Amino acid sequence: MQAPGQAKDVIVVGAGVGGIAAALDLAARGHAVRVFEKAEGPGGKLRAEAPRGRPIDAGPTVLTFRAVFDELFALAGTRLESALRLEPLDVLARHGWDDGARLDLHRDASRTAAAIGEFAGARDARGYIAFVDDAARAWRALENAFLRTERPPMLALPWRSGLGVLATLRALSPFTPYWEKLGSYFSDPRVRQLFARYSTYVGSSPFAAPATLMLVAHLEREGVWRVVDGMRSLATALQAAASAMGATFQYGGAVREIEVRQGRACGVVMEDGSRHRAAAVIFNGDASALPAGLLGEAARRAARPAARRSLSAITWCFEADASGTWPLAHHNVFFSSDYAAEFAALCGDTALANEPTVYLCAQDRDAAGSQACSGPERFLALVNAPANGDEVRLEPQEILKCETSMMRRMRAAGLGLALHSPATVTTPAHFAQRFPGTGGALYGAMSAGWRATFDRPTSRTAIPGLYLAGGSVHPGAGLPIAALSGRIAAQAVARDLASTRAFVAMATPGGISMR
Repeated sequence: MQAPGQAKDVIVVGAGVGGIAAALDLAARGHAVRVFEKAEGPGGKLRAEAPRGRPIDAGPTVLTFRAVFDELFALAGTRLESALRLEPLDVLARHGWDDGARLDLHRDASRTAAAIGEFAGARDARGYIAFVDDAARAWRALENAFLRTERPPMLALPWRSGLGVLATLRALSPFTPYWEKLGSYFSDPRVRQLFARYSTYVGSSPFAAPATLMLVAHLEREGVWRVVDGMRSLATALQAAASAMGATFQYGGAVREIEVRQGRACGVVMEDGSRHRAAAVIFNGDASALPAGLLGEAARRAARPAARRSLSAITWCFEADASGTWPLAHHNVFFSSDYAAEFAALCGDTALANEPTVYLCAQDRDAAGSQACSGPERFLALVNAPANGDEVRLEPQEILKCETSMMRRMRAAGLGLALHSPATVTTPAHFAQRFPGTGGALYGAMSAGWRATFDRPTSRTAIPGLYLAGGSVHPGAGLPIAALSGRIAAQAVARDLASTRAFVAMATPGGISMR
């Protein structure tokens, strides 16, 4: 391992999953990597709340696209299942409506098709099979050509990946809004609403997001795993793997500025004034922090203007006793009766939806839906909200109104919850404070229109030596996709340092490596 200050030193700002993945990848390549994180531990949005002492997952609640994490642990010479206790879910999610209707999605496509057939009729059952087949085709076309590599220019994609990819994408109508595309598969509005929910996985409206979001359906069919010890254990295990490869982690200190000299990133300045030099810096925070000037004037001038924000959320973490006729699964969704009105309110950027769709994670429910521990159960409830937390602070009565509507929606579906103590509530203003520059947006930019994917920032910036990782940059939002962004950034750093290493003779006292 090289000493600090030499050409192969890399600093990662932020110990979210993208930052840890980048650090692990670079450390496995032999680079000296230091990770600086303002929080007291790893994870970023992989966070937990503990209102009564027991941690409750308050961010991502399951693991998908497992291959990404298998590959990361393999870099450290270990295995994912050696680091975590995982349990595959057969019921991916249980969905309900106010009229008492209920529909489960299963990992097994034939079981889901049969359930949809019983729920909505044979036409929609056939539509589901066509939907998942098209999602698989899209995945095969885009995984290696687009998701796992630096984003090519829009016009170069077919040339990089073959004209077959272009033909596949054209058949899947990427220029068509997702909601409209779903109408070609499903006639029952409830089934259409169910699959439209995938747009919220990237904080967007199904009425504006591109049809390629059907990729999510393929990822879920590939497997969804419950992490028995909580999702934060994934961050802890990834950090341990990176540390075993030589990466170092420093917590509890914020980076004030990304230092740029002679047009090149050369290190960071901490809030306490200390300086740390490096040949490259990876910023694993929301890309909107750069044009907001939160990482220094030089980084602000070189950054792209921030795009329209994705959605935020209000979350409630609590312990409760469940009752009623609703059979709890790990994932539960209670739909609003008017999806169009819900997203019209959310995308108006100012108001909560009057009757929001509710997501409920029953953290202690295992793959069979059985309660995996005694005593009160741990829950995360979530409704979508506009990302205006830097401008609007929700009044207590607004939050109470939303909570009342949420509880009413679950009771209408047959679920009663008796809380043991007040919930820990997180609002867009809280998210805005934790993730500066976002206004509380949880997924980077809004995915609206077919160009949205190509408008995301890439791993390289206009400043040589400064790179980006995380859910706000290519290839997009979501836990495994953010991890992929970290690896893409690491690969870009490794290539760039390899191409210049032979010319780097020394580091000047100012920290600039001169040819």
